[in-house]
Amino acid sequence: MFSQFTIKQANEMLPSVIKKFKNIINLKNEVLRIQTEMETNPRYMSSFKDYVIKKQELNSAISNYYKSIEDLENTGVMIKSVEEGLLDFPSIRFNEEVWLCWKEGETEIKFWHGKDEGFMGRKPLSVSDESLV
Repeated sequence: MFSQFTIKQANEMLPSVIKKFKNIINLKNEVLRIQTEMETNPRYMSSFKDYVIKKQELNSAISNYYKSIEDLENTGVMIKSVEEGLLDFPSIRFNEEVWLCWKEGETEIKFWHGKDEGFMGRKPLSVSDESLV
């Protein structure tokens, strides 16, 4: 789904987006936990049955992880980095496509950047920035 967000719309949906993002992180950690267990526990190297069962668990965890990413991005919000906790909301500023930018730990959308700038190009939103759709 493609959407363009106003600052108000992005901030109104931010609590549900944060919840979805936290779920993605939890699922990613589950995938990593299972992978580590498979790589370090000799049980999975000595028994085909145990290995296959654990591998199926891993496959399911990976599927759930990617499904959760799809679920979040179906809202119109783009994940820029799970590791760095970066999400972008498409918007328009002075007839130019821009991203409203959120970083994990922030409680509201306070920054924007151009399409090709990325996180390092973040600029603060002015309180009355009516130029953003």
